[in-house]
Amino acid sequence: MSMSMLLKSMPLLLIVSIAARAADVSPSNSWPQWRGPAANGSATSGAYAVTWDDTKNVTWKVKLPGVGCSTPIVWGDHILITSPADGQDALISLDGSGSQRWRTAIGKGRPGKHRNGSSSNSSPVTDGTYIFAYYRSGNLAGLDFKGQILWKTNLQERFGRDTLYWDIGTSPVLTEKHVIVAVMNEGGSYLVAFDKETGRLAWKVARDYDTPVEGDHSYTTPIVVRRRGREKLVVWGAEHVTAHDVTNGKVLWSCGGFNPERKGYWPSVASAVIAGDVLVVPYARGGSMTGLKLDGEGDVSSSHRLWTRDGVGTFVPTPAAHDGKVYVLDDRGEVTCIDARTGKTLWEGSLPRHRAKYYASPVIAGGKLYATREDGVIFVARVTPEFEVLAENSLGERMIASPVPVANRLLLRGERHLFCVEAH
Repeated sequence: MSMSMLLKSMPLLLIVSIAARAADVSPSNSWPQWRGPAANGSATSGAYAVTWDDTKNVTWKVKLPGVGCSTPIVWGDHILITSPADGQDALISLDGSGSQRWRTAIGKGRPGKHRNGSSSNSSPVTDGTYIFAYYRSGNLAGLDFKGQILWKTNLQERFGRDTLYWDIGTSPVLTEKHVIVAVMNEGGSYLVAFDKETGRLAWKVARDYDTPVEGDHSYTTPIVVRRRGREKLVVWGAEHVTAHDVTNGKVLWSCGGFNPERKGYWPSVASAVIAGDVLVVPYARGGSMTGLKLDGEGDVSSSHRLWTRDGVGTFVPTPAAHDGKVYVLDDRGEVTCIDARTGKTLWEGSLPRHRAKYYASPVIAGGKLYATREDGVIFVARVTPEFEVLAENSLGERMIASPVPVANRLLLRGERHLFCVEAH
């Protein structure tokens, strides 16, 4: 083949290659971002283990190079997880058997402060072509599936050190063209977008609001939604929900009024979740929740609230959504199922009382709820037609990361190991 013919054929070959990869990956065997394919903490299919321990139903167990709190992601036969390693921020790739494909050092790490925090709290994200990883140090990198760094930058060196009281919790998100990170803290909050392939700065917009002390500190992850054929970025933090044009960061609509009494020390920790066309927002340190219409223009603070509930909510774990229902797990193990459209409680339940709290976010998989307590105990509960605890499982080490249900397997990231659990 001549050089000219080869060059002409390259775009077609690239398209065929990408199509072949896409054909092998579907929502049933991928978990491409922190809260899964639909960013709602829900697996659409699969049958998952109900009981296990450190030997029973554990398919494999892999020692990790350092203590991290991030949830792994999955793309087909690729398991990707951030972790500290020898003082460096690292991204690790494992295959489906738990064998390490590669480990790439991104840059010097920055240790966590909180007992349940680390240098690697943020989950990576992938579109099947590129992988992106973000760390407490400010390091942000784009890699290929061979572990090669395509580009990297450091947001704190470039735009200023974070001022959060605790460890960075937000994970990066993807649009068709960009990887976007939300930095929300006291003074100098912003959203920033980079070209996925080159790392070129696409846009950066300020997102500062006047709040009482710590009210502008946010650990939440934005959500990319497609509405009427158009991508939008929805951000919860600093006592405001904002929707942005993903091409330039411009605010399309905003909703405030989440702290009318201006109480201090109300950071945003639990992220919002979308159920159908409703955005469910937990706030007030777990004391309240609001359902918002997703569309709008300008200030929608008084026009777009569908419902508000006081006395129900979550401070740290992000709710899961499935089939029009929102499953709320609070820090103490109280579970509430809410109708997303009306905000009405469908049922309430409780996990066994314990001094340990819930930092991980729950998932819905195989019609069951999986909830991880910080001491490493994972509860499995039936959620239809009502709540019933089915099992209490422990793998013997602390766990802050959320469970990942993919292709009939549960990936559980502990303080020292990554476990793969499946029914046998």
